[in-house]
Amino acid sequence: MNAHRPDDAPDTADPAPGPGRVVLLTTSHRVAPGLLSWPAWQALRGADRVLCADEAHPQLPYLREAGITVEQAAPTAEELVDVCVGDRTVVVVATAEGEPRLTDGLARLAGSGRLRMPSLELLPASYDLPGARLLDLIQVMDRIREECPWSSRQTHKGLAKYGIEEAYELVEAIEEGDRDELREELGDVLLQVVFHSRIAEEDPEAPFSIDDVAATIVTKLIHRHPHVFGDATATTPEEVKEHWLRTKAVEKRRESVTDGIPLGQPGLALASKLASRVRTADLDVPLPAGDGIGYALLAMAVRAEAEGVDPEAALRAAARSYRDAVRAAEGLDA
Repeated sequence: MNAHRPDDAPDTADPAPGPGRVVLLTTSHRVAPGLLSWPAWQALRGADRVLCADEAHPQLPYLREAGITVEQAAPTAEELVDVCVGDRTVVVVATAEGEPRLTDGLARLAGSGRLRMPSLELLPASYDLPGARLLDLIQVMDRIREECPWSSRQTHKGLAKYGIEEAYELVEAIEEGDRDELREELGDVLLQVVFHSRIAEEDPEAPFSIDDVAATIVTKLIHRHPHVFGDATATTPEEVKEHWLRTKAVEKRRESVTDGIPLGQPGLALASKLASRVRTADLDVPLPAGDGIGYALLAMAVRAEAEGVDPEAALRAAARSYRDAVRAAEGLDA
């Protein structure tokens, strides 16, 4: 009981000012500046102050054009807490690196228990779309092409062997079932695509870019999947394959089912591919008569394809078992 005022007298003491609110606004450099979420615009327009430490931040021209007053400032955690006193809302537009110094300082203050802390809110103003990290890869490749003494001199022909090597390493990762290795090898294969596309931009007669490469494959995929993007119907993998080969034959104006099969690929894979084309086209083609290992291997590859077995993969699996047996004979671990 307060001895200095009656029980029914109103309490006229001023309440403690509210601690306010801090909004840390993050944006993605992979999204065009100015394309912010609606909650972000609401926070910006409702803020008492908007601060940004980076005067060259790509968002600032668009915020100012929208009528948002942005102050260049890099307050300490203590200073920011003081600014918020009185239930004021302060929006901090984070730099590309984020605001680790500020957020660490706020965390220390909150843990100390010495101050009434403002409410802290992390508000992503723009999000990366699926595939956005590919933009980072393109930027990195541009810089490497310009500044690396080795990469700046590479040609399509010079890189060709690496494409073959990376493809085989990808196959090995798939067959081994190693998820981490698979992710890494997929990246190495992707690098080959981006690298060749970057080199192609410099061609004086017929340049093209990674965007042209992507546009070409998008067009091809849509055209070859009429059962997805059109009115055609395909309910089995076999029907899909027939659609694909038929459309491909029209596109390439091919006369034979063997057209377009690279003859330089490994022998078992070549034989299996030929057998697949023959079977899909429902042709009756007897195997050529002949003696020797080559004809026996051809027959085995055709048989494997008919049974749904990849002869290259089957031989690699058997060869790995042979390798393990060799190591065991040497007294080594498999």
